[in-house]
Order: sequence, then structure tokens, then C-alpha cells
Amino acid sequence: MDLLLEDVDDGVLTLTLNRPEKRNALSLELAEALVGALRRARTDTAVRAILLTGSGRAFCVGGDVKEIASTSTATSSIEAQTAQLHAATEAALLLHEIPKPTVAAVRGGIAGAGLSLALSCDIRIASDTIKMTSAFAKVGLSGDFGGSYFLTKLLGPRARYFVMMSPVILSETALNLGLVSEVVSDAELESRGMAVARYLADGPPIALGYIKENLNFAERDASLADVLKHEALRHARCVMTEDHHEGASAFFEKRPPRFRNR
Repeated sequence: MDLLLEDVDDGVLTLTLNRPEKRNALSLELAEALVGALRRARTDTAVRAILLTGSGRAFCVGGDVKEIASTSTATSSIEAQTAQLHAATEAALLLHEIPKPTVAAVRGGIAGAGLSLALSCDIRIASDTIKMTSAFAKVGLSGDFGGSYFLTKLLGPRARYFVMMSPVILSETALNLGLVSEVVSDAELESRGMAVARYLADGPPIALGYIKENLNFAERDASLADVLKHEALRHARCVMTEDHHEGASAFFEKRPPRFRNR
């Protein structure tokens, strides 16, 4: 069985974590497959938005604890283990920095590395069935896949309580904390996740890529002066695109724009 399902339809690449019997626990092989798919998507002009989801009743409950335990005894050195883990965590970096919108559609259990992957996406659509937690401390681990970065950005000083105490929070609390963007009924999750991803795929790819780059630059604690300079160059570039002229024409003509990534 394929550990990662990939499907491209009308500009949306859907990536489905596919270990439902393990609640999509992240094995090294699955992480490597996800990294490979995202690397390909980065330069694939047919892909204009990415939708990340999980098969079965959970999005992803974190790393495969059994595999982690066996790997730690089988691998010869801390350096080798570190290199292996760091390579796998490129998935979170790609989801966060790839110049294309990324959407996570999540249900059920979301924990550990699975939580980190969801938080690395630009937008998170959640089912009302979610149970979200850090979980790392409960299994004697410190955290990976960028969780400490994303939680600090989203929760500020509250991140320490969330990571150390590892409470299980439900959909309403996750929405109030800003950990998810929308909450829908479980029956609506697939359709709403795809609708959001398709809306973004129909948008202006150059401008959306620069919007994401602006936001990522600003969150690095850049000064306002640096942000203004960074924005000006990209905004000027967008003004020169065919997509901007099409968007302006569509606005005045009161019709939907047809963006062509030019």
C-alpha cells in the first residue's frame, strides 16, 4: 500500500498520509515520501496549491513510536540519527516556505509531528472531531518538525504550557487559540478543504507566492523598514504581471478574473 497518496486535479495537489491502521503515524519512509512529493511540487507548474490530509479517522498522531525506538537502538551514532531526522523534517520547512499556498484538512487525532505538519501549512481547516495535543513530553521527547517554532509564533508565551503540560484541546479551543483557521462538521471536511485549496489554486500564483514570502519574512522579527523594502520590490514585480492587469480588468468589468501565472 502506498504510504502517501498523490493526486493532482485542476491545479490542486492532494497529499494524503495513508497509514490509517496506525492513525497515520509518521514513519521515516512516509516522511521521506512527503519530502519527495513536496520537492517535486515546488517546481511543477501544474501544481498551484497543496492540500495535505490523512486517510481514516485521524490526521496524524505523530511519529511512529515503535519505529523511533527501534531506530535509536539500530543506528550507530547520535550524528547519524540527527542527520536522518533532520532530513525527514524538511517536509515542514517545504510546507511553510514553498511559494504556493498550503492547506491542511485535519480530523481526529493531531499530535506531535502531525501537529507540527498541520501548523506548517498556511491554512488549517479542521473537523469538529479534532483532538489536538503536543504529546512529546508524554513519551519523553523534546519535539521536532518545527513544533516549537510554529507554536511560539501562534501562542506566544502560552506555547510553554501547551508543550510541557500537553493538554488535549478540541475544535472550539483550537479555533479560539488560532491553531486552526476554520472548523466544519466532519462530513464537510473534504469538500471544504478542497474548496479552499481550489480557490487558492485559481488565484494569481505569482502574487500568492510573494504574499507568502512577505509573511515569512515578516515573522523572522524583521524591522518595519526591512519589511517595507522587501514588500516594495515584490509589489512592483506584481504590477508588471499579466495577472495584475487581468485582475484589474476583471474588477472594473465585474467578472471573475482568469489568472494565467504570467
